Amino acid sequence: MPEPLRRDVRLLGAMLGDSLVEYGGQELLDDVERLRHAVIAARRGETGIEDVAALVDGWSLERAEQVARAFTVYFHLTNLAEEHHRVRTLRERDTRDAEPVPSSVEAAVEEVRRAAGDDRLAELLAGLEFRPVFTAHPTEARRRAVVTSIQRIGDLLTRLNAGPGANGEDELERRLREEIDLLWRTALRRHAQMDPLDEVRTAMAAFDETIFRVVPRIYRSLDTALDPGATGARPPRVRPYLRFGSWIGGDRDGNPYVTAQVTREAVMIQADHVLLGLENASTRIGRELTVHESTTPPSAALRNALAAARTGQPERIGEISKRSPEEPHRQFLLYVAERIAATRRRDADLAYASPDDLLADLRVVQDSLAAAGATRQAYGKVQDLIWQVETFGFHLAELEIRQHSELHEKALAEVRASGGGTTPHTPRAPEEAASPPIKERAGGERGEMTTEILDTLRVVAWIQRRFGVRACSRYVVSFTRSEQDIANVHELAASLGDDAPVLDVIPLFETGEDLERAPSVLEGMLAIPAVQRRLADTGRRLEVMLGYSDSAKQLGPTSATLRLYDTQEALTAWAARNDVKLTMFHGRGGSLGRGGGPANRAILAQAPGSVAGRFKVTEQGEVIFARYGNPQIARRHVEQVTNAVLMASTDAVQDRARDAAARFRPLADKISDAARSAFRSLIETEGFAEWFARVSPLEEIAELRIGSRPSRRKAARGLEDLRAIPWVFAWTQTRVNLPGWYGLGSGLAAVSDDGADLTGLKEAYEAWPLFGTLLDNAEMSLAKSDRAIAARYLALGGRPEMAETVLAEYDRTRSLVLAVTGHQRLLENRKVLSRAVELRNPYVDALSHLQLRALSALREGVADEGERRHLEELLLLSVNGVAAGLQNTG
Repeated sequence: MPEPLRRDVRLLGAMLGDSLVEYGGQELLDDVERLRHAVIAARRGETGIEDVAALVDGWSLERAEQVARAFTVYFHLTNLAEEHHRVRTLRERDTRDAEPVPSSVEAAVEEVRRAAGDDRLAELLAGLEFRPVFTAHPTEARRRAVVTSIQRIGDLLTRLNAGPGANGEDELERRLREEIDLLWRTALRRHAQMDPLDEVRTAMAAFDETIFRVVPRIYRSLDTALDPGATGARPPRVRPYLRFGSWIGGDRDGNPYVTAQVTREAVMIQADHVLLGLENASTRIGRELTVHESTTPPSAALRNALAAARTGQPERIGEISKRSPEEPHRQFLLYVAERIAATRRRDADLAYASPDDLLADLRVVQDSLAAAGATRQAYGKVQDLIWQVETFGFHLAELEIRQHSELHEKALAEVRASGGGTTPHTPRAPEEAASPPIKERAGGERGEMTTEILDTLRVVAWIQRRFGVRACSRYVVSFTRSEQDIANVHELAASLGDDAPVLDVIPLFETGEDLERAPSVLEGMLAIPAVQRRLADTGRRLEVMLGYSDSAKQLGPTSATLRLYDTQEALTAWAARNDVKLTMFHGRGGSLGRGGGPANRAILAQAPGSVAGRFKVTEQGEVIFARYGNPQIARRHVEQVTNAVLMASTDAVQDRARDAAARFRPLADKISDAARSAFRSLIETEGFAEWFARVSPLEEIAELRIGSRPSRRKAARGLEDLRAIPWVFAWTQTRVNLPGWYGLGSGLAAVSDDGADLTGLKEAYEAWPLFGTLLDNAEMSLAKSDRAIAARYLALGGRPEMAETVLAEYDRTRSLVLAVTGHQRLLENRKVLSRAVELRNPYVDALSHLQLRALSALREGVADEGERRHLEELLLLSVNGVAAGLQNTG
């Protein structure tokens, strides 16, 4: 472990130990240390896990809860120390390395220039887009109070590492101890259910603290890479390519708590935050822009703008002029700040009507400064502010709506029956359509859900009138089966007459069958008049969403990966044939079982031609703060994605991937067939759903209250209606991590004669990015698992044959992944990640043993109500801790 990281971990751990002694006496710290030493000894083979279990079982439930809390807090502190070390490493690399940092925008610019020339680079940058879409998927297990407590500890640690300063080292350490003690005494899990607006406000913290400030730095990095010597003293060569989206407050698929009113309030919360950010930035820059009219004379346009402002707001301009005499640029920018504030307050006399009006005023200032020769003032902070307005507008992030296709079908039947429908879209012949035309119901009553869907469409129209079409036009249809599902939404919107919003209706293909049908559905969409009009209005731009979670839950990770790749290939070819500029929206989760993993490597593994300079992806739950909670890490993440999007769009990278896919696809198909067969065989075993619920904390996870939506779309208890997040979350807790690897071993064995011939597999691993990423992700998932502890969980199900099947596939997968990659141990070639996993594993083991004590007792049945409550609390504390330790929920 690097010495600075070791120092931080030891410091924070020692301070936590002191808090434990102050809270529960030396005996509490001694118990924590006994368990720590026991699990380390078990890892080394010096003792058995049954001895660890006996130690845990010997404590009172109250003591077990305290120990679980101690290990959970330790993980929060360790995660913080690692984040600080990553930031420290990024800063050192930025200042030390003369060569471009790998995977940076500078490296991409240099490589594209070298391989394709300046013209191709300019072409790629002109169409470059990165659209991260924040979602409220319930995977962030930490309370907001815990997150803010950790942030305060982080701020103090940063100051302590920077040097004692004016306060002195002793005072900083005293405050650090105080904050760690507060974290120890803070409830680690929520006891009240979150509502959707809580989720909106939680996401706003990432915007306020990181995203708003880091966006101009990202653009500046790219501008510097293009022309290092002149950036900030000339007009920028970079157009804003980041566009943030959000499902938080807009995604109502299976979540009855997201209503039309919630959607309206969500966009207003977003607007309040971005307008406050723009107001503060304008005020700060205005106060700093002290250029005098004698050194920097204003342009005629600026003089006219000030005169118009003086006529309309004489007292306001007079007060500003008094504070800033003979500083016209400063005066006007401070007036702009007041107008932004009025926009936030909805003061119609002074407010801006649109972001375009604000941009026009900012460009008056910028052009005046440039004309006066103050180019560094024109293209420095003022340019940063312009970039922020261009990126965020007055709405911050485009709010997207999502709803299930079945509900639109039912709603439209009711609308038609009540006489409110329009001319229905005529679907293709029955043999071509994936679902039949809607049948109208008798009667004219509209149900509650139909009313809610129509109210939501009215709210979308209101948002567009208030903030522009860009603020909310995308409507995602879950489980799209045919083009009729898209036509249904357009017809529902048209039934509103003049209240109808402008919609870009996006099909979401989630199951294996739906992914196969995707090109056919898009072909049918071209015949829908509303789609034809939008294609004409947008320059033939279209968007399609691919679901990673449900396809992986249905097909297994190996087959789902290849099915998604096939779909991308087919959609790319379809778009080329139909002259459509297609953006593929990747519904990837944070965990490996839901399409997660390093984003830049995933982009480089996409089907050739499918990226085309554009990448849109969901950033879900825990991923939001992991990637956007710290400015340096956020900048690095966006730069890595930008690098990968540019590189994946070059001919050289696409040609290599295309050649490798053609060469190794027959091999991959054999792997996929065997892997899918093994996965389906397991989950289709009679009684599997009940067994899974017994061996994991599946049902108890809902009590963590980490999100507003239910864990199932319907009341049924089968696997079909179980959402992918609790499916992955529960397997993660058991230390099996099954969704990240199951079936791959059987697939590899099917083409290697059980490991006897690995030549083709090794060549595919080295040459084909998709196959390499598939194996690397499985290796990471296996590294976070633990066979011995997993066996204890699986034994709780009372089905030894099923436990044996899972463990045999684990052994097969682990052995063949190591053989194909050529590694002697898991993550051998990824030292930083390997160190992090190895550092955590013994401590995660401790929490797993505590969880197993609670889970075993609850599965056996507990008559005493008080004891049952203590066991449930221990279970949930340990679930929270394991999530923190593995840095994964669902």
